[in-house]
Amino acid sequence: MKQSLLFRATASNYAPSLPSLYDVWDLGIANSLIWRCPTKFLRQHFRTHVTLNHLDVGVGSGYFLDKCLLEQKRRLALIDTDNTTLEAAATRIERFKPEVYQADVLSPLNLPCKKFDSISINYLFHNISGAIKEKAVLMDHLKEYLHDGGTIFGSTILSHGVCHSFAAQKLMAFYNQNGRFSNTRDYRNGLREELESRFTSVKIEVKGSVALFSARNGER
Repeated sequence: MKQSLLFRATASNYAPSLPSLYDVWDLGIANSLIWRCPTKFLRQHFRTHVTLNHLDVGVGSGYFLDKCLLEQKRRLALIDTDNTTLEAAATRIERFKPEVYQADVLSPLNLPCKKFDSISINYLFHNISGAIKEKAVLMDHLKEYLHDGGTIFGSTILSHGVCHSFAAQKLMAFYNQNGRFSNTRDYRNGLREELESRFTSVKIEVKGSVALFSARNGER
């Protein structure tokens, strides 16, 4: 790993200690049966927008980087607030020799790196405290590291503006109660408004409880 910066660790409140458990439960069982957005759709979305010069924010277990990237020369960087999570994800994709930054994207960043052509923020918004308008400040900080024409994309589990199953309602309430989720004020329209206030081209697709989004300024 190359460089590491330490910032206030508040942007992510879930650092899986067992990546395999995260992959099996969250990306396997919960995505398909609870949120009704099978992970294959998230993989397809990732592959559509990822470039050879990419930054991944809120890395989780490193699943999408491991499963969706072709074995070719590329620049890849990781940002997360939790060092254990960063180390585990970086180890999982060590074949790509990732740049690693421990940072809080809710605060202004001062990363010693060049800009990227794509930035991913998968399953991050619903873990951050506050309303979607407050969380969206992270896009202002990340935009500084996105080339003109570059794409920021990701996914989030919304509380409003989507159709939840009974199981989704119950699990979401439980996660919000125990602090794993913080999305009781996350609206589909609010997400669109925050994206459109910052980018000229915005797309949002909803599958089950999940919004898959992409946004960019100018031509790619």
